Amino acid sequence: MDTDGRKVFGSHGHVLVMTYPLQGHAAPLIKLSHRLAEYGVKVSFVSTEFSSATLSDEIPDSGEGMIRLVSVPDGLNPEDDRKDLHILSESIRKVMPAHLEDLLNKASDKVTSVILDSPLGFLIEIPKKLGIKTAIYLCSTPGCLALGLNISKLMEAKVIDTDGTPLKKEKIQVLPNLPAMSTAEFTWYHPQGTDAQKIMFASIKEIFEWMISSDWIICNWFSELAPSASALAANILPVGPLLANGQSAGSLYSEDSSCLNWLDKQAPKSVIYVAFGSTSRFSLQQVEELALGLELMNRPFLWVAWSGLANGSFALYSSDFSERVANRGKIVEWAPQEMVLAHPSIACFVTHCGWNSTMESLSMGVPFLCWPYFGDQLYTQTCISDGWRIGLSLNADEKGIISRYEIKQKVEDLLSDDSIRANSLKLKEMARNSISIGGSSTKNLEFLASQMKQ
Repeated sequence: MDTDGRKVFGSHGHVLVMTYPLQGHAAPLIKLSHRLAEYGVKVSFVSTEFSSATLSDEIPDSGEGMIRLVSVPDGLNPEDDRKDLHILSESIRKVMPAHLEDLLNKASDKVTSVILDSPLGFLIEIPKKLGIKTAIYLCSTPGCLALGLNISKLMEAKVIDTDGTPLKKEKIQVLPNLPAMSTAEFTWYHPQGTDAQKIMFASIKEIFEWMISSDWIICNWFSELAPSASALAANILPVGPLLANGQSAGSLYSEDSSCLNWLDKQAPKSVIYVAFGSTSRFSLQQVEELALGLELMNRPFLWVAWSGLANGSFALYSSDFSERVANRGKIVEWAPQEMVLAHPSIACFVTHCGWNSTMESLSMGVPFLCWPYFGDQLYTQTCISDGWRIGLSLNADEKGIISRYEIKQKVEDLLSDDSIRANSLKLKEMARNSISIGGSSTKNLEFLASQMKQ
């Protein structure tokens, strides 16, 4: 500390944090950056120019701040479709190595360590060749970490083919004290079919090879949630739950804070919160069933019905539906989720089971109604409902649609289950203890910060 109480950079270390330009990746890494800055580590947060346009409103780009936002081109033209993840990924893979080399060689404050978002793990050799310490951030679950680290063993045991295709329909015990994982819950599962799954598998296999070669694998969970996960490799550091605690939550979308004032007017534990992240896609028929289910349950609800949710346009804001539920429903494009989940009026969370959402809700003691879309969300649902027993799953009909009646019934079942509520509060306490003084995640963060200063 300087004499006026300001933190001094110099010998305090300088970490370069690089995020993939997706909501579920940028948000936890910004929260991690805030935690490291609290321990006196200077952070340069690197994202693409397109996503930085939103983040710049949340991170002060100041020479005196501990966190500085750095924007780099993603290599795409204005007319290119950045929502096409294949196009975005291919471009980033081409242009990002040169950007990273430039940032490391021209930094005014010497970079002492680099944290790479897991999809950017292909960059790891660049800082390693310069003798810079490296960490890879895993934006996924303990079970999926175990699965990824055992891909070679699964191929040797003929459980999967060399392209990830399941050869057996048996369940795999990926970690003690967690439910067995079915082949349909493998992380590379994709709703678009076999070709997409093969691409996902090749990407995931590669990511875990990079992870093993890094100095640390940083994970957004706490050791007590899955104690055996930390034994999978010596370089695993659980530092979660990563929470904003009033600081920037790292949203790439404009949040509608009016929903917080609306929540203030609702009774305690009365509101059904509905949000599916930025990657879930529903048919128009499914969106309609969801809307009718919310109406049928006759309870207050807050629904994040963002414009990218459906495979096609839908006009809830101007429909008869909005008028019929106006006295008890609030519909927004995007919400400040962590603050919503912390609000005393929230009764449960209808969710896609994305890992950030899961950790946020778990940390607030809010029970889950699970509606996963793809990838690690499927096994997270199993852990929530069958492992930790802090939520229930929704079942689709023979046409693959989750009906309005199923939604209504499962909400009633969830809210009347005292054991789920008790389990949720128990895990909330464990999560909060882990990030308190002397907690497991706090100790791991302190260790990480100390190493990154050297």
